[in-house]
Amino acid sequence: MMVWSQSEHGDIKVTTSNQASLLADLVARFDAGVGFSVATLNLDHVVKLRRDAAFRQAYSQHTHVTADGNPIVWLSRLAGQDVSLIPGSELITPLAALAATHGVPVALYGSDECSLSQAAAALRQEHPTLEVAFCKSPDMGFDPDGPIATADMKDLNASGAGLCFIALGAPKQERLAARAQKLHPHIGFVSIGAGLNFISGSEKRAPRWVQAIAAEWLWRMMSNPERLAGRYAACILALPRLTVRAISARFSTKSILP
Repeated sequence: MMVWSQSEHGDIKVTTSNQASLLADLVARFDAGVGFSVATLNLDHVVKLRRDAAFRQAYSQHTHVTADGNPIVWLSRLAGQDVSLIPGSELITPLAALAATHGVPVALYGSDECSLSQAAAALRQEHPTLEVAFCKSPDMGFDPDGPIATADMKDLNASGAGLCFIALGAPKQERLAARAQKLHPHIGFVSIGAGLNFISGSEKRAPRWVQAIAAEWLWRMMSNPERLAGRYAACILALPRLTVRAISARFSTKSILP
């Protein structure tokens, strides 16, 4: 199995090969009252993992890591590991359905107050038996290791929520998920990036045909080039090195290390 980064707390790997197996394991955890933390690995995360020790530490503590991004899928397959694409934003609907079926209240954390309200309403409309027990959008400059985060997670726990969608963007959402899962080990935390904005309609996702040709990254960059051009440039520059490592891993059982 490929190692995308190494930490003193453990190696970071894609641990879940497809959505069906992920959902089956999370249902079992719901039934057992056991929490989890799901990170969705993309190329931007791989670049950040190389630079950010706190991010590496948090990522290595997640119970599940999926492949969120076609480059992760392609490089994994090149190295001999068959994985499927599991974007965080596409986990919201099936997990909300499972939460409704199993009587697990959910929490929405991150984004902004307007998007949270609209996303909660959309989820309730789609899943009438779903209980949205907690919604909170932290202020700008939010510190996932700070006292406000601790207080918010205490309030989330008091709400009775058993599943929390975190929409803060990397690395804050993964750092918060890892920390919160330790504080409240019976709750499941899933990092979903812009997922709540897609549901609320405040942010438009790329059309299906753009997703089908693996050009969603280009769609997003064109929508906000000032914020995203540098990020995607760093990802593109990382690809040749990662490709060489993937080929090496396939034939020599070496891991991919950024």
